[in-house]
Amino acid sequence: MSDQKTGGSAGIGALIKNNIRNYSMFIILILIMIVFGFLTRWINFSSRNISYIFIQYSYVLILAAGMVQIIIVQGIDLSVGSVCAFVGAISAMLYNTGMGMPLTLLLALAMGLAIGAFQGLWVAYANIPAFIVTLAGMLLFRGLTYIITKVNPIALKDDGYKQLASGMLNIPGLEIHNVSILGRQTDAVYLTAILAGILVIALFVISEIVSRRNKIKNNFEVTPPLLFAGKIVIISLLILFLCERFATYRGLPAVVVVLAITVLVFHFILKNTVLGRYIYAVGGNSRSAKLSGINSELVVFIVFCIMGFLTGLAAVVSTGYMNSALPQAGNLFEMDAIAACYIGGVSASGGIGSVAGVIVGGLVMSAINNGMSLMNLGQHYQYVVKALILLLAVLYDVYTRRKAGLG
Repeated sequence: MSDQKTGGSAGIGALIKNNIRNYSMFIILILIMIVFGFLTRWINFSSRNISYIFIQYSYVLILAAGMVQIIIVQGIDLSVGSVCAFVGAISAMLYNTGMGMPLTLLLALAMGLAIGAFQGLWVAYANIPAFIVTLAGMLLFRGLTYIITKVNPIALKDDGYKQLASGMLNIPGLEIHNVSILGRQTDAVYLTAILAGILVIALFVISEIVSRRNKIKNNFEVTPPLLFAGKIVIISLLILFLCERFATYRGLPAVVVVLAITVLVFHFILKNTVLGRYIYAVGGNSRSAKLSGINSELVVFIVFCIMGFLTGLAAVVSTGYMNSALPQAGNLFEMDAIAACYIGGVSASGGIGSVAGVIVGGLVMSAINNGMSLMNLGQHYQYVVKALILLLAVLYDVYTRRKAGLG
């Protein structure tokens, strides 16, 4: 949100104009879901399909949470797909030796972090463009994946590995069987998902109220009370809707909890920490940031480490979803993550973007892929539609920046 100083509450028209980047993709996501609802006889709103969207496309959202920080500092990471394949293959091999899933996950995260640090050193301290470094990384780790897998899939020894990607987190005994909801008969309602939704809503409301009070205290622009209340009500209803969908299928997906924690942690880092302010400062103008005493090289290095860490997490999730480590895994993962960022409001010029925005951007891509799949349209059509949406998103960014006199 825009935080320009003001003597009082901004007018509704000015507020919407200042925050149109934050709201436009959210509105588009809802419209896309409604359009595909008509085209698929509302199958896309079914409990099973909503759960399926989050389970299948969670890797994109996890990668996007890291990619947004890379793009904010005017970088790019083309290697995340290949790194996902490499880390996924290594972690599958480790798991098959009898190593437990917690230790396997920890080592996968460590591998991703090490790879991110390796590439970050070249970008931050050797001053080699991120495009070149990560392009080399894309080729390097794809080649290493083929070497270690001998171009053969690595099957997992049991179903323990995939629990993080497609398992459910339900408290035993917290379910109701044979329930009728709005005239629909449901075999079971898993109340764990509903309780989780209520907890998230409570945290969200508290966070928004505290943030609003702090802005008023520091004489910053705030949303008019009616709009503020409306925003809280709408987002709370959406959270409850999602949790009701989860509750009436198989319960709360484990990967949704992982994704929620990831989003909350990195949203907090970007918006409420010194590191977050430094990331935006370096992305806005790295030279000015350095003259202000910010260690720009260290900030860029840390951002690449974060990207590597989240790539390791995405590798475990994607490998678990496929229930095997494939040598060709991760193909175009980087493009999906980058597209989610630009569609979610990240500026092509750096310095602008948010984790919440790119999650919405990723959901836009996921909703389109899912809707077209339900309509039995081939993947080649999905490529065309995603390409057009990406171009329009960047065009919109360039247009709004020029209109505002920023570029």
